[in-house]
Amino acid sequence: MVLIPGTTLLPTGLLGATYLVFLGFLFLGISIVADIFMEAIEVITSQTKEVVQHDPDTGKEVMVEVQVWNPTIANLTLMALGSSAPEILLSVIEALGTLGQPAGPLGASTIVGSAAFNLLVISAVAVVAVDKPKKILDTGVFFTTAVFSIFAYLWLYICLSVQSVGVVTRTEAWLTILFFLILVVLAFVADRVFASYLKANEDRETAEARKAEAALAGKRNELRQFSKNLSGGDQAVMEVAQQIKSA
Repeated sequence: MVLIPGTTLLPTGLLGATYLVFLGFLFLGISIVADIFMEAIEVITSQTKEVVQHDPDTGKEVMVEVQVWNPTIANLTLMALGSSAPEILLSVIEALGTLGQPAGPLGASTIVGSAAFNLLVISAVAVVAVDKPKKILDTGVFFTTAVFSIFAYLWLYICLSVQSVGVVTRTEAWLTILFFLILVVLAFVADRVFASYLKANEDRETAEARKAEAALAGKRNELRQFSKNLSGGDQAVMEVAQQIKSA
């Protein structure tokens, strides 16, 4: 919309200012769309469901509310898709616009530049922005994702400069998807191993606090289920209020 015939005859300074304003307008639009997209993904990943679990202390079956999505899987799939949506859309638009022609520089440069910016600049800003040093709790998942991040650049170099120079074959494309699936599986395994390690090495106070929290959550679920089955009446309402007060 800015590249109107005859605009190249205008002064260079005026064109630069106009393009800068229009570029800011585009960035604002992208940020709005990205925020809405990320909010939708957060709604999806925050979904919970009620499952029946055995309480080893009481020996009873209790209803517990758990998350549907594993946080590690959500971060590697949906969250990554949301944060990289603009770059992916730019690459798709360029690929569709240059079908049957040599690939342009926009797609690969956008993906590689975005990944490098996230890996270097975002990590550095996150460390500098806090007052006290932050400790990486789950080093297994961090190590897995860090290794695959470096391997992604190496694999891109192998595809474009070693195996098939300047061309991405169908086999290389399927292998790339397979590598991503391997990353998700390994990260999930590392997450479960670390969760088991924490559970096995938690101290007595932490275990008691966790049990108390689980018991409270079970009581809340029972009250929620009881309130759904209410048939009306002041007596039933008083019973629910008394149980909530006791909890």
